[in-house]
Amino acid sequence: MPGRFISIWFRHLTTDWHIIRQPTLKEQAFVLAVTAHGRMVVAAASANAEQQGAMSGMAVADVRALIPGLQVFDEQPGMALRLLTALAKWCIRYTPVAAIDQPDGLILDISGCAHLWGGEELYLKEIVTRIRSHGYRIRAAMADTPGAAWAIARYGKEEPIIKSGEQASALMSLPPVALRLEEATLQRLQKLGLYQVKSFIAMPRASLRRRFGPGMLLRIDQALGWENEVIIPVEPTLIYQERLPCLEPIMTRTGIEIALERLLEALCNSLRQKGMGLRTAVLKACRVDGKTEQAEIGTNRASHNATHLFKLFENKINSIEPALGIELFILEAPKVEILEAPQEALWNSGLSLESMALAELIDRITNKLGTNVIHRYLPAQHYWPERSIQKANALQEKPAIEWSNQVPRPVQLLHKPDPIEVSAPIPDYPPMLFRYKGKLHRIKRADGPERIECEWWLEQGQHRDYYMVEDEEGQRYWVFRLGHYTGEASDGWFIHGFFA
Repeated sequence: MPGRFISIWFRHLTTDWHIIRQPTLKEQAFVLAVTAHGRMVVAAASANAEQQGAMSGMAVADVRALIPGLQVFDEQPGMALRLLTALAKWCIRYTPVAAIDQPDGLILDISGCAHLWGGEELYLKEIVTRIRSHGYRIRAAMADTPGAAWAIARYGKEEPIIKSGEQASALMSLPPVALRLEEATLQRLQKLGLYQVKSFIAMPRASLRRRFGPGMLLRIDQALGWENEVIIPVEPTLIYQERLPCLEPIMTRTGIEIALERLLEALCNSLRQKGMGLRTAVLKACRVDGKTEQAEIGTNRASHNATHLFKLFENKINSIEPALGIELFILEAPKVEILEAPQEALWNSGLSLESMALAELIDRITNKLGTNVIHRYLPAQHYWPERSIQKANALQEKPAIEWSNQVPRPVQLLHKPDPIEVSAPIPDYPPMLFRYKGKLHRIKRADGPERIECEWWLEQGQHRDYYMVEDEEGQRYWVFRLGHYTGEASDGWFIHGFFA
């Protein structure tokens, strides 16, 4: 799907700004002047002054001769850029991607935005009408490429909306300057009598490159959509953002709450699908008068719980002043994090070991995956760790004794202890390091020993001195020394389990 762009041309950007500040200037001829090479020249002329012959670059003295009563104001350095920046930020209410097109325009990437205002015609009309209501004289056009939209906005004579895929035919009757070509290239085209785009656009590309350089081909390709043109937004575009335009201006707390609920639901669904949660969220309320109210919340951990987030916003809604009404709500998540799904409880909704639903669930799993995939363990009346648990024969089987939680036990216990190589002080100190399966583990922390005697009534053997140790990587292990330390004749060390 091709992108869609709007180009907005502010025909008298800086002079319109002066008229907005001083409405009496609207019917008067005036210019903005700068000093160049020791004389005052026109930097910008008002529409009234242009109609009487004033043009940018003319000497102020010559313009005074043409227009009696001409008013002259000093051009403020950087004023045009500041105005375009402010206007681009204002346009973010219509699209998240608004860029400055110096010296007198804006480019809006409106891909996927127009339907929120009822279609492209209503969308463009809304933007143009609102900007003009602030006092700026503009022309705007919409096309598949920034280059084609720029050309139609400044030199188009017919419809300002070019249908998708029809930018080539729309450009044919325009002058070469509509392609944003360099001045030297325009002069050569003028000398050759090529006054319209259709006069040269079908020429062999090799000939155009040889005569006019690669810059001309680039501009043609950008206008036709054969070459991507990157535009730089005035504000970075956030990935997680939701928008809600209002058919009628919202002026009540209830209306704000309804809009917030809808935005949170949409944003949280998007975050949930990607396994993300937000840490900060900003609600922006764009008012009819052009101002933007906002409220911000933060969370201690990532969340995509719309109900919880709404409660955080509730206390801040009162800080949003609707004034004449809010026409657009924007919800942004500038900071997000990966949110791991929590383990859900098996015993919700009254489930227990006696529940038929649980038994049926286990039946379905075991019949599908095999009988050895689900086990239930019970404590056994033994001291030796590998004998201290036993498999339950049935779901309802009751344990003979309670689980012991007096001392920590590993979450994974080896069926048979594995021998390890250990370097340890004597006589009852934990190891300083050990080697297991070829990997060396240096011990940072240790707890123990815990002595467990062999069950002599079952078999003859030595006791075990268990230690809980933690290595430099933070991994914790359950290791033991078999029997008393006897120097080289010691029966050795073993690893028996792994802690979480």
